[in-house]
Amino acid sequence: MTVKIALYGKGGIGKSTIASNVAAATSKNGYTATIIGCDPKGDSTTSLMGGERIPSVLSYLKKGETIEEEDVVHRGFNGVNCVEVGGPEPGIGCAGRGIIVALDKLSKKSNVVEESDLVIFDVPGDIVCGGLAMPVRKDYVDMAYIVTSGEYLPMYAANNICRGLNVLDGELGGVICNSRLQNEKQEDEIVKEFASQLNAKYIAYVPKRDKVQEYERQGKTIVEADSKHEVAQVYQKISKEIMKTNKPETPTPLTDKELRQLTNNTIKQKQN
Repeated sequence: MTVKIALYGKGGIGKSTIASNVAAATSKNGYTATIIGCDPKGDSTTSLMGGERIPSVLSYLKKGETIEEEDVVHRGFNGVNCVEVGGPEPGIGCAGRGIIVALDKLSKKSNVVEESDLVIFDVPGDIVCGGLAMPVRKDYVDMAYIVTSGEYLPMYAANNICRGLNVLDGELGGVICNSRLQNEKQEDEIVKEFASQLNAKYIAYVPKRDKVQEYERQGKTIVEADSKHEVAQVYQKISKEIMKTNKPETPTPLTDKELRQLTNNTIKQKQN
């Protein structure tokens, strides 16, 4: 059985880092993992490919060239299958539509999705754009996972994503906190409470450590570079949670007032 998930969250929240590290951790656990980068920048897979960008599916299609599996499915760290969908020129076209065209073409040329134990779609931005909701809308994925920090705006985006999932009848596997605040315990508590009020499973807290960025600059995930590091161990935990295929939940988005109360009350409680 192939587990197919999509990562959603506010732009810049660290979805690609989490996607590539979870794919690496899953491969280390003996599973076949595939990551499909849906970001027009085409950089979802670079830390699995030694820092090198791979040609995207759409780059071939724009030139009117036919593609074969070996053109667009590249083997990264520990055999992780790496695919970049690509995107339109800046200011022209729709990234979401491009994703669907590319995925349709890929499915006709490769069985990499069906033959993998885990497929991760790294989706840019958040789901409020109808085009970028396509992996869920077209049933390419079984469930979504949301990445957020304890800051208000990423949580606001995460809450909006839950509204989008409800419209699409999409299901939520859980919430991952990618740390951005200095007070780690406080941020952990805020996002844990947020997940609880969403009726969602809290998957893990990923601490912010300079080593992660250092290894990314070297073109590596921290799972590859230092598998015993505390952050690498967190990615192992996330991988195992995802592969358990827990029953997904239908999220219950908060009102804007409830979201502000949650963040303010949690901070006040920790200050007292």
